[in-house]
Amino acid sequence: MSNSSAASHRRATVLGLGLIGGSICVALRDRGWIVSGDDHNPDRVAEALKRGIIQLGGIDADAEVTFVAVPVTAVTDQVQRALRETKGIVTDVGSVKAGVASEITDARFVGGHPMAGSELEGLDGADPELFVGAVWVLTPTASTSDSAFATVAAIVSDLGAEVIGLEPERHDELVAVVSHVPHLTAATLMGVANSRATEHAALLRLAAGGFRDMTRIASGHPAIWLDICAENRTAILSTLTSLIDGLAGMRLAVETGDRTELLRRLTLAREARANLPSRMKALEELSEVRIPIPDRAGAAAEVFTLAAELGVNIPNFEVVHSVEGDRGIAVVLVETSQVELFRGGLMARGFRPAVQRLAE
Repeated sequence: MSNSSAASHRRATVLGLGLIGGSICVALRDRGWIVSGDDHNPDRVAEALKRGIIQLGGIDADAEVTFVAVPVTAVTDQVQRALRETKGIVTDVGSVKAGVASEITDARFVGGHPMAGSELEGLDGADPELFVGAVWVLTPTASTSDSAFATVAAIVSDLGAEVIGLEPERHDELVAVVSHVPHLTAATLMGVANSRATEHAALLRLAAGGFRDMTRIASGHPAIWLDICAENRTAILSTLTSLIDGLAGMRLAVETGDRTELLRRLTLAREARANLPSRMKALEELSEVRIPIPDRAGAAAEVFTLAAELGVNIPNFEVVHSVEGDRGIAVVLVETSQVELFRGGLMARGFRPAVQRLAE
């Protein structure tokens, strides 16, 4: 449900012209937006202008939306700046959400985190397709307006991302498991291999397949992880403790030759890996759910947080006006096998969804 044709004169600002910020710029540019950009490094702004990544330098006071794409320790200050200096909605792309959510209570702010990246850095890695098929988490709070949430969700969906709604604290707990600690683990394993390579020169030359896949994320820019570990310390420490305990159990099973316990652990891991959700591919597998938005704060965002709680994928959505014109209707696509679970959860929370299979 692309909004590309309607976006020819829409305006956006991106603060922070690194990999993610630059990719947002070119993705919006390719969809017809007029994009302004700013960065603490004026040379980077000049380079972005020269390459056509942005059309204007600085912050656009009339921007419909501002994306804050700066290091996590600077997010709050730049969000506040954007709220002061623009009239539109503000969102960020930081991988830690609880801190900024607790400090920003403006209804125009919607926290966000695109789960996308590249081994390239800065503007050299700017890619308009970076977010296609990626998960983009939005973390609304009680103060977030429904219209702001719906607008940001529609924009990032148009960039090709799958929107998932989570509470900020819950996001930080989960991202520690699926992103932060895996990166630290990959870095540690790479360090172990490197230290042994001095004794066994052929070791790293043998590294292939699974080892390369597992340690690929260790090639990411090291500096950003210092701030991430500081900002999400509690969740990262908790997850590291669980990982260390798990490895200790695995070590004990290997040490004692407990084949039954080792098989149990490996089988459990294999089954869990097989159960990771996959992307929907065929329209006949999808159903359309139309959800009138009740007249209460945060109702639109609640649709997405509920979907995340239930494990229901929402690959696409839009917000349309009701025939009365005074209420919005969220139109979402979900996998048909999950639609009854989703409908039941919506009804339990006071929504009145209508469901139709796309194949009918």
